[in-house]
Amino acid sequence: MLKSLFARLSPGGRGGRLSVLIFHRVHAAADPLFPDEVDAVRFAAVCDWLRACCCVLPLDEAVRRLREGSLPAGAAAITFDDGYADNHAVALPILQAHGLPATFFIATGYLDGGRMWNDTVIEAVRLSPLPALESGELAGLPGLPAGPLPLGDVAARRAAIATVIGVLKYRPPAERSELAARFAERCAVRLPDDLMMSGGQVRALRAAGMQIGAHTVTHPILARLAPAAARREIADSRDQLEALLGERIGLFAYPNGRPGTDYLPEQVALVRDLGFDAAVSTAWGAARSGGDPFQIPRFTPWDRTRLRFAARLARNLWQ
Repeated sequence: MLKSLFARLSPGGRGGRLSVLIFHRVHAAADPLFPDEVDAVRFAAVCDWLRACCCVLPLDEAVRRLREGSLPAGAAAITFDDGYADNHAVALPILQAHGLPATFFIATGYLDGGRMWNDTVIEAVRLSPLPALESGELAGLPGLPAGPLPLGDVAARRAAIATVIGVLKYRPPAERSELAARFAERCAVRLPDDLMMSGGQVRALRAAGMQIGAHTVTHPILARLAPAAARREIADSRDQLEALLGERIGLFAYPNGRPGTDYLPEQVALVRDLGFDAAVSTAWGAARSGGDPFQIPRFTPWDRTRLRFAARLARNLWQ
């Protein structure tokens, strides 16, 4: 029944619409710090719902068929951003069990033991033995509150993570990473170095039939970079993945991905000029024939029930 409903909402052919889902991590078990994030049980449920509702395609095929006007009814694609190790360890077996393809956008600078700046903050707060960071411990970290930063319980740690990430998010990349590292030192922790995939795991995803796309080297806010720096971030990530996999990389995802805030028309033109086939944003909605293939919208399915998921998917088709 759901499949016929979405076939009417998202007809095939030239009137077709493409729903693109975005994920980041798929935890093996629910994360107390981020209870709304997807874990293995929820991701398996989403895969069940997608099979019931949609015709899931590899993203490159979906983009090509959108341009040609030959999308099947209820067309959808699954994507992952950043390159977390649990994409290989947890998400891949679930995708394989359901017979579903997905595209993984990799920030290449964090492969093989790297760690994204926001995960430095998250894991520092998660693992800190301290009940609070006092004023003296926060000195030299511009933008953070002058008073104590409580870490006494899960709610306090979630609030601390939100505060620190909010302060650092739009700073220049090098400064952002340095401040995150200094914050972690104040938390008195040893940080994990296995959060992101290895090059071998990226190759294993590709060997399993999944697609790989570029997502810059260091995940900067492209809108804040000089043109030459933005070009290097985009082109180098593609070139590194092509060297790793021995094949052309034609898909790109803008970091953070909000049009007008995280990337601008100049970066769209840059991605096009660098020879990519398509790029995805994080603007909600569904892609339609005649839309910009270098700003394909995506949405995150946070819903916990099949009915709510179907309702969100339906609303998204009419954005």
